[in-house]
Amino acid sequence: MSTDTLDFRTTLHVRDHCLCFAAQRAARALARRFDAAFRPLDITNGQFSLLMSLNQPRPPAMGSIAEFLGMDRTTLTASLKPLERRGLVAIAADPEDRRSRRLSLTPAGHALLVRAVPIWRETIAAVEAETGPVRETRQALLALGKGG
Repeated sequence: MSTDTLDFRTTLHVRDHCLCFAAQRAARALARRFDAAFRPLDITNGQFSLLMSLNQPRPPAMGSIAEFLGMDRTTLTASLKPLERRGLVAIAADPEDRRSRRLSLTPAGHALLVRAVPIWRETIAAVEAETGPVRETRQALLALGKGG
């Protein structure tokens, strides 16, 4: 049996050079920051993103929203349940394909988004004031997200 070990310097090297580690750490920090900002509205940053993805002229299909958000349908279904219970989202059978589901914002969901967008704008402006413009970073992350 092998007794190969890694010393702590390797751990520090990975921490300091791994893009995935840095992205996960930044994502958690940003999530906490936006969660705190949206707390007065009793939503999380993930719920904000989900609600925003439903702000479309025509109710989107569940599959297209899962793809848009980069999540699987099971996770999307679980994420929708509390929003549906709060009356922010409506889930209905697709009239053209009864097996498929269409998602839409309710009037209460739309009203919540109207209140949330200024909070989002203020928070992203504060992040950019601390870090500088994040346009290139955002574009790089979006490009990486298309690969998976």
